[in-house]
Amino acid sequence: MLLKPFALLACAGCAIAHGNHGHDQSPISGPHKSLWYNTLPGDGGTQVHHSTLALRTDLALDLDPAGSDKVLDASISSSRKLGFSGGYNVPMKSNPFNFWGKVLDCGDIPVTSYDNHYALQQIEDGHNMLLTRTPYTAADEPGISKSGKTLPRIITLGGDHTITLPLLRSINKAYGPISVIHFDSHLDTWKPKVFGGAPSKQAAINHGTYFYWASEEGLLANDSSIHAGIRTTLSGPSDYENDGYCGFTRVEAREIDTIGIHGIIHRIKERVGTKNPVYLSIDIDTLDPAFAPATGTPETGGWTTRELRTIIRGLEGINFVAADIVEVAPAYDTNAELTTMAAADVLYEVMTLMVKKGPLTVEATQADYVPEKVEAEAAEL
Repeated sequence: MLLKPFALLACAGCAIAHGNHGHDQSPISGPHKSLWYNTLPGDGGTQVHHSTLALRTDLALDLDPAGSDKVLDASISSSRKLGFSGGYNVPMKSNPFNFWGKVLDCGDIPVTSYDNHYALQQIEDGHNMLLTRTPYTAADEPGISKSGKTLPRIITLGGDHTITLPLLRSINKAYGPISVIHFDSHLDTWKPKVFGGAPSKQAAINHGTYFYWASEEGLLANDSSIHAGIRTTLSGPSDYENDGYCGFTRVEAREIDTIGIHGIIHRIKERVGTKNPVYLSIDIDTLDPAFAPATGTPETGGWTTRELRTIIRGLEGINFVAADIVEVAPAYDTNAELTTMAAADVLYEVMTLMVKKGPLTVEATQADYVPEKVEAEAAEL
C-alpha cells in the first residue's frame, strides 16, 4: 500500500483487530469500489485493491463507516513471502494468520499533499474511525478503553515518523495518556527551536519533534515511556534533559554489547510493565544501514535484523493497543529489497505478539502474564 499524503509519508495505513469468534455479525464486503484494483499473481484472477499481506486474498475491507468491521491490518509488498510456507512463527509458537481472530487489510487513509496540518487531522480521524469500530471477538466483554469496551488493534505503516503524533491523538481519545515503546536511532523529542528552527507552527511539527508535542498535549503517561536503539548525535546534554522531561528513558544501541539482548528486554518491560496499555512505534532506522539502507536518516552502529526481531519477541505479554512501523523509503532500497523485507518481518513479529496476547479485555490485561498458560490455551484452539 502506498500513501500519497503530505511531504514525507511513504507507505500505508493498516490495522489488526479481533476475528470471528462466536458472533452473529457478517464481514463487510470489500474492497471499496473507489480503491485501486489489480490481480494478484497466481490467484486465478481474484480482484483485490492491492497485493495484500502475505498474499492473502481475504484481507480486503470495505471502509464504509456505516459498517461494523472487525480486524484491520497492513500490507507491504515484501510480506508476500510470509504466506509461502504457512506463516507459523516457530520461536513464538503461534501463527498470526490462523488463530482466534481475523486480520484484514483496511487500505490507505486518504491524505492531502497540500496542507500538512490538515493531513495530520485526516490521519487522526481515519485512524480513530477504524479504532472505534466493533471487533469480532470479545465485543461484549469489558475492555481497557475509556468507553469500557474492548477495541480492535491497529498497526499503521508509514511513511514519515510524524504520523505517530496524529496516531497518538487518536489513541488518546480511546485510551487516554499511554506508555510508548519507541524503537529508533533518534530521540524525536527535540524542541522545535532545536530541530528545524520552528519558522512556523506547521514546520514546528516534524519527524524529530512529534514526541515533544505529544508530551505537551498530555498524550503520554507520566514517566513510563522508553526509547530503544538510540545512537544519535545531540545538540548537547540538554537534549537528554528535555527527553526526560517528555517522560522517556533510553536504551542506547551500544548497550547491547554490555547488557545484551535479554538486558534490553528487561529494561523495556520494567519501564512499561505488563498491565498498562502500551503503544509501540518502530522506526526502521533502528536497524543498521547494512540491514535497512532505505530510510531517511540512516545511522551506523545499529542492531541487526535478527537482534531487533529477538528483542520484539521478548516483549510478549505487554498490552499493545496499537503500533506503527515507519520511515521505510522503498525508493532508496537495494534490488534485493532488504529494507522492505526487514519491515515486513518486523510487522510479522508485532502481529504475533498481539495474537498471542489475545483480545485486550480487562480480565486479560490485568491478569499476571504466564507464557505457558497462553501457549496451552492456544494449543486447544
